[in-house]
Order: sequence, then C-alpha cells, then structure tokens
Amino acid sequence: MTQPLMQKSTAVWLVENTKLTFDQIAEFCGLHPLEVQGIADGDVAQGVIGTDPVLKGVTTRESIKECELDEAKRISFTDTYKEYLAIEKKRKKAKYTPVARRQDKPDAIAWIIKNHPEITDGQISKLVGTTKKTIEDIRGKTYWNLNNLKPRDPVLLGLCTQTALENAIASAKDKSQDIKTEKDHKKASAA
Repeated sequence: MTQPLMQKSTAVWLVENTKLTFDQIAEFCGLHPLEVQGIADGDVAQGVIGTDPVLKGVTTRESIKECELDEAKRISFTDTYKEYLAIEKKRKKAKYTPVARRQDKPDAIAWIIKNHPEITDGQISKLVGTTKKTIEDIRGKTYWNLNNLKPRDPVLLGLCTQTALENAIASAKDKSQDIKTEKDHKKASAA
C-alpha cells in the first residue's frame, strides 16, 4: 500500500490547509478516518508540525484541487514518488545484531570453518554478518583471541537461520562439485 513517509505529519498539513474529507485524507495517509477526525479536533498529533506533500513530491496541487471538488476522488501519488518507494522496498536492510550477541560471531565462524570448510569467506560473511578479515584471521589461526574461541553453531547463537545455513552449505557443495567436474574434464581432454 502506497502512503506518505510521515503519515500523521502529512495528515496534519492536509487537515489544516485543504478542504478534503476525513476519508480522503485517511486513505491517502494510511490512517483511520477517526484518527484524522482526532487530528482535526486537536486530540491526536498535538505538537506535530504539518508536512506539505506537494513540496515533498508525494502528490500534486492539481490532484488535491480535484479531490477538494469531488469527494469521491482519491488523492493520487506522483510517479516519481512511486518509483522512490519501489527502490526503497528493494533495498536490503542491514541485519542488526544485538551488542550481547556480537562477541559470539568469532565462535560461529570457527564452527562453520570446522564443520563446513567448503563454505567461502563471502558466504560466512553474509551468514554471520562479519568482515572477511576476521574470517581470514580465524581460518589462518592468527585471530587475536584464538585461544578463547569455542566453536558454536551460529543457528543456536541466533546469528542466522537454519535455512540460510543449509542454503550456504548446499551452494558451497554445488560450487565445489562444479570445480571438481571441470578439473575432471580438463584431465580427460589432456589425456
């Protein structure tokens, strides 16, 4: 559902500066009509400064004017705003790891390296959310805290899902199988 980024702020501006119905504002802003009525009565969104949706590029003055004249019409969004929302939706958000779990990452890396050495550093980095430098140090046994590492399953630590781990393992096995068959073909063609 398309809606402005700051729904209440936009609704405050529309209530104060237009003759739109509560239903039109509610539908445009993704709010309940009673909430818009509360904004108009001063019960809801006290102290919220209104945001002009035309200046933000969310809609046009013409669309608002048309809707003021006809209560059945709905405010339309601009094409550029729809494109912006589509891009934002596709953008991958960084996975947040709580501070209490961050010290568990080296243990998870050690477990993956010990139990599934075929998984690449890039895959481990995506799974656990760490740097390739840390992975290289643990793999090369030059990690600063190597003596205190206890290999532990990253799924049990809550750093990745079982599905993501299984997909990484399967992908790594497929790649290693492809490399092996490629080497076999080269040996056969050389002979």
